[in-house]
Amino acid sequence: MGQVNLVLAGLNKIKDQGSFTLTSGVLDRDPIKMGCGAATANAALSGFVTSAAIEMPRDLRINFVSPGLLVVSVEKYGEWFPGHEPVSAKRVGLAFTKSVEGANTGKVIIVE
Repeated sequence: MGQVNLVLAGLNKIKDQGSFTLTSGVLDRDPIKMGCGAATANAALSGFVTSAAIEMPRDLRINFVSPGLLVVSVEKYGEWFPGHEPVSAKRVGLAFTKSVEGANTGKVIIVE
């Protein structure tokens, strides 16, 4: 709920036509063993973003960046993600740029 609460707290602080970008992961669409809790949280955030987008006031936008396993995390978490193709931090950064500087709202930007 932290990211949801951040958006709710920021609604009266963000400038008109501003943008919120939340982040999560791959587990709601590509689950792993022992990842049920994280998958549930990922799916909840995705649902929040797609629903909140139609209720945003003042032309505010909201999107969700959802990367797979990052290359920089393989050493620590790779064994939990068999068969996953790691993604570069650069590609994830580009997804954030797309979310913040682009025109989309209510989108889940998948980085695989």
